[in-house]
Amino acid sequence: MNLPTPAIVAERGVERLPRLTLLLLCAAYLLPGIFGRAPWRNADLTSFGFMASIAQGKAPWWQPAIAGIPAEGGPLPYWLGALAIKALPFLDAPVAARLPYALVLAGVFVAVWYACFHLARTDAAQPVAFAFGGEAHAVGYARALADGALLALMASLGLLQLGHETTPELVQLLAVSVYVYGLAAAPFRRWQSRLAVLVALPVLAASDAPAVACALGLLGLLVNHLSSYDEARRQRVWLLAALTLAVLGAWAFNGWAWRVRQDLDVGSLLSLLAWFCWPAGPLALWTLWRWRRHGLRRHITVPAAALLVPLTACIAMEGSDRALLLALPSLAILAAFALPTLTRSFAAAVDWFCVFIFSAVALFGWLYYLSMHTGWPAQPLANMRRLAEGFEPQFNPLALLFAIVATAAWLALVRWRTARHRHALWKSLALPAGGVALGWLLVMSLLLPPLDYARSLAPLVERLRAHMPANVQCLAAPGQSLPTLAALEWHGGWHVEGRGSLARTACSHAVLSTGQATPAGWRVVAQVKRPTDRSGSAGLVLLKRQ
Repeated sequence: MNLPTPAIVAERGVERLPRLTLLLLCAAYLLPGIFGRAPWRNADLTSFGFMASIAQGKAPWWQPAIAGIPAEGGPLPYWLGALAIKALPFLDAPVAARLPYALVLAGVFVAVWYACFHLARTDAAQPVAFAFGGEAHAVGYARALADGALLALMASLGLLQLGHETTPELVQLLAVSVYVYGLAAAPFRRWQSRLAVLVALPVLAASDAPAVACALGLLGLLVNHLSSYDEARRQRVWLLAALTLAVLGAWAFNGWAWRVRQDLDVGSLLSLLAWFCWPAGPLALWTLWRWRRHGLRRHITVPAAALLVPLTACIAMEGSDRALLLALPSLAILAAFALPTLTRSFAAAVDWFCVFIFSAVALFGWLYYLSMHTGWPAQPLANMRRLAEGFEPQFNPLALLFAIVATAAWLALVRWRTARHRHALWKSLALPAGGVALGWLLVMSLLLPPLDYARSLAPLVERLRAHMPANVQCLAAPGQSLPTLAALEWHGGWHVEGRGSLARTACSHAVLSTGQATPAGWRVVAQVKRPTDRSGSAGLVLLKRQ
């Protein structure tokens, strides 16, 4: 039975987003942050530490390790960075490791675009046919919605930092996006869709997410079993093969682990969902409401099924933002199907909100930049030096040029959106995506020096090095976190022992966390802390054997 569709789209509403403009916007989102910074502490630095340990021969390929502590889950994400480091020895190792991950994020963009394109081509997703013609054609309509899905993904705040890290979660995100594409393209691209699901689930399992891979595979089987498309039902055999490979891959890499925790803070979870999924989240909810009578149609069931698994994983893992990251492709696709149903007043409200917020962000960034290099206004520079002890501004003419071009492009986008071109379906997401790209580019150009100084552990290691004899090669650091061990190995260049105890180590020097008791046979040489640590609780104590 053919249900009435809520999408009413005229032919002029499927105006194509210029490809050059879209490519430049993607480049402005992808490229900033690759160059000119050190690995940032926590997950970014930990993942780079595993990659560097493989590339430098300190750990085997099959079992990456930092200071003797092995990585959990599959090693596939670390192989990407390690291969790039070895293949590009003329580049700084952190830069080389980030390049394949920039390609991974580009692959996510491509997979989401084509997944939405094929879902929008299904019969149930088509707009209302007008009595005297003039409605949008199927291909143009699908292309416009796919452009909207890509803009919604780039506008999602949750992707901004996590999408620019060299962590396993980004490889997981690519695998989920390719899997959604495989389900979406099943009625139209037989072999491409089968190959996509056959590769995506094993890669997801080998990237430390085997339970997510199995759950997605089972839901995909259910969706295809209920599908009215013959090719989709034939894909079930390939899904079973992909599930089998995923289970075998997780077993081979020892990737099965119990990460479910019980202490869930509902308030924190709701706050995370509100900002992490903006603006795709509210639009996806609107889609589920407006298309509720089409809930069993493929353009709703495929992204909804792929959304359910990471959302459940996020709740089960105490509101993990890295688990929620895997929901963004599905949210972006669902958000795209809200575009044909939005009112003009709602679109105008979104536009003016984005103009105000992102213009304020740009003004804030330029004021801090002027303060750093001219001393006016004085307060921003004083705030930086108070929060980041020892920071000194550095002028980079290339970064200034990129920031000027980005600001001019933002002003041109605002003028374009508020002056004309009001009919394209994707118009409501042009300013959110452009604003997020502008903010990221300005931060990674104008404000990168103070941000890198605050987020990197290199200043802490340099302070520690000042108290170390030049001939010391071995450093014991039992009980330290993986990011700290990775920083000591990479920035310090020492052979670090992260296991065992000080009583058994052969190293002449050791570090402990601030507040730990000094063991017998050792004396305190110095105590250092991060420049941004006001309390000194996150510092290190350097010890020497008596």
